[in-house]
Amino acid sequence: MRATAALSGAIAALAALPARAVEPVMHGAQKALGIKQMPWVFLIPNLLAVLLFSLMPVFINLFYSVTGSDRLYPVDRPYIGGANYETLFDCGNYLDPSTCSRDLFWRALGNTLVFVPVQVAAMIGIALFTAICLNRDIRGRGFFRSIFFFPVMLSPVVVALTWQWILQRNGALNGLLTSIGLNRVNWLVFPDSAFFWSVFVTVWAHMGFFTIILLAGLQSIPRDVYEAAKMDAASPWRVFTRITLPMLKPTLLVVFILCVIRSVQTFDELYVLTGGGPGSATILIVQYIYEVGFAIQPRNFGLAAAASLLLGAVLMIFTLIQLRLARGRNL
Repeated sequence: MRATAALSGAIAALAALPARAVEPVMHGAQKALGIKQMPWVFLIPNLLAVLLFSLMPVFINLFYSVTGSDRLYPVDRPYIGGANYETLFDCGNYLDPSTCSRDLFWRALGNTLVFVPVQVAAMIGIALFTAICLNRDIRGRGFFRSIFFFPVMLSPVVVALTWQWILQRNGALNGLLTSIGLNRVNWLVFPDSAFFWSVFVTVWAHMGFFTIILLAGLQSIPRDVYEAAKMDAASPWRVFTRITLPMLKPTLLVVFILCVIRSVQTFDELYVLTGGGPGSATILIVQYIYEVGFAIQPRNFGLAAAASLLLGAVLMIFTLIQLRLARGRNL
């Protein structure tokens, strides 16, 4: 016992060494600045990290969007003003991408405007249904929760390669179809089926994250409310629409905003799964930005920067509108 206590004391003393080493510095800072200014001592490193890795790239992106040339270094890039933005919006008919000077941008934008609502609706609907099921007192509930969350821990590239192996012509899904006497299907060759599987794979990969958030929201609802509804013989649908959904609205708002942002930023899975094809059927706006800025020669950093800033502005406006609407409903 004494040996164990001595060992514990030694470990505690060793763990306290970093704090003791910093203590004279903190004491001197508090003496020099005053206790009211000490919070800034702890905030400044975090603020510097945000400035360096979050705000600085935005300003650099803004600079690139108003400069030209395929040169990377800022000193080699001449100022061209809003020419990159004018190029993106140079269209005879915005509903017909073939009339635009950058038709691929408008095709990617059109695909994104279809992909995001479909994917977000499927993601939230399936995640909510799963969360409600996992919130019940069922056998093996912890196991099923971990199973649904497991795809979130996988790399997007691993997810895409796995489903590419399943969906290819000689893949597992077609093997299953041929085993029951059906013909093989080229799942990723036709635009409609490729789009469907793009939505399916991204929902499968990220559904667990939103399920966990919704499950936490469901568990925060007081149980006595459900007991009162049960005593009143309320139907399950009435309980869901009058109790669960209203009390889950704040959590659903958070999930909705996160889901939209994540959906608009979809890149990894689709780039590996379909490459934006067939043709340009599944290319989204983030893939367009990547290809224009890095993949296609000559690289056009300015055009990619302008497209990314437009995307960021749309996301910011959309998020502010959602928060404003939610605040107005709460009032």
